[in-house]
Amino acid sequence: MPRLLLAEDQSMVREALAALLGLEPDFEVVAQVARGDEVLGAARAHTPDVALLDIEMPGMTGIEAAAALHRELPELKIVILTTFGRPGYLRSAMESGADAFLVKDAPAAQLAAAVRKVLAGERVIDPTLAAAALAEGANPLTDRERDVLRAAANGATNAELARTLSLSQGTVRNYLSMAIQKLAARNRAEAVGIAREKGWL
Repeated sequence: MPRLLLAEDQSMVREALAALLGLEPDFEVVAQVARGDEVLGAARAHTPDVALLDIEMPGMTGIEAAAALHRELPELKIVILTTFGRPGYLRSAMESGADAFLVKDAPAAQLAAAVRKVLAGERVIDPTLAAAALAEGANPLTDRERDVLRAAANGATNAELARTLSLSQGTVRNYLSMAIQKLAARNRAEAVGIAREKGWL
């Protein structure tokens, strides 16, 4: 019987998912965690066949947790669940090794069917999200531009960013300037907002 791990920071949602999937005769929910940085340890301890990961969790995002699982437990199937249908998230999830990308409000039967397909070696992607991702195109930001924007999100000064990222202030300014330009934003705060909205951070 396939063994499932659930990672979701909202306890009501996690417990509802566990209850719904537990009703399926061919699934067993063997572990539940509320933080992204608990996923890998739980997967090592409980040896699930499928990990269902929320994207936005404390400690580590679902996408970061998926990448860690994919590196260390490559046989484990990964399903990313999201409330946020942001196109950039889909691309990031697939690059991190996810086998499926679904919205949380999908019917329970659809989620169960997706888990079975993933176990059979298929990839499952919510069609609406797939169409949006294709329409949006690739993330224009480089890894370093993303790092600087992410670090700038809490309002840090260029000097603070330079210290945090071990860069010169001039380099920080250049990365921020390029990111703002690529996102057609007026300032760094707007650039952060645009990049978050599109799932590019």
